[in-house]
Amino acid sequence: MADLRQELAQCGDWNEALSDQYDTLAKLQDFLNIEEQNAQILPVAGQRLNALRMTSLKDVKVVITGQDPYPGLEDAIPHAMGLSFSVAPGVKPPRSLNNIYKELAEDCGLLKPNHGDLRGWAEQGVLMLNSVLTVRQGEAASHAKKGWEGFTRAVLDLINEKSEPVCFLSWGKHSHALTKDVDESRHLVIRTSHPSPLGARKAGSDFEAFLGSGCFGRANEFLISKNREPIDWACLSEPVLL
Repeated sequence: MADLRQELAQCGDWNEALSDQYDTLAKLQDFLNIEEQNAQILPVAGQRLNALRMTSLKDVKVVITGQDPYPGLEDAIPHAMGLSFSVAPGVKPPRSLNNIYKELAEDCGLLKPNHGDLRGWAEQGVLMLNSVLTVRQGEAASHAKKGWEGFTRAVLDLINEKSEPVCFLSWGKHSHALTKDVDESRHLVIRTSHPSPLGARKAGSDFEAFLGSGCFGRANEFLISKNREPIDWACLSEPVLL
């Protein structure tokens, strides 16, 4: 069973860039080893750094930040698969993801996929990173404040330091906090409400409602204006088996 440092070693240029995080990952692995004696931890070992493994640092164009992995199971299949808002093949898309698809249809005229596997985005440079990368099955936020936040902050700091412009899709107040220090003289931050049913249509004093924001089209307009290839948001026609 791969531990977190072994997973990082499989994450291309992130491995060297995050070498100062090895001690943090070692402590997190010790914590997970204890947790796994009493609970199922999601996503499963080997998938916990999928966001970094599937999107290299040099290729990041868009960042979508989430809070923590989906804690559910469906017919014994874990919902979480290491990418924020994405679910494993065979899992019905959650309501937040259905709203993401709804906005894609309105914004870009895309048909709703019949699955929730977003790896096609990751392969194009969309980093889908939760703030906390593990969770106890059935217990949302159970691994908050256990050490993950420092690691993911280091990831975001590396992206913020990139010379290439990046678009941050910052959905919900938790994500707004994660992106508050982004250098907006170089990067674009689009702040909206969370795509969950409770918040998708609500705007605030410093953010837009998610539904109707046009955030996907605006992200591509920004990338094109900076001479970067846009994201093909429609590349989700067929799920890939894990």
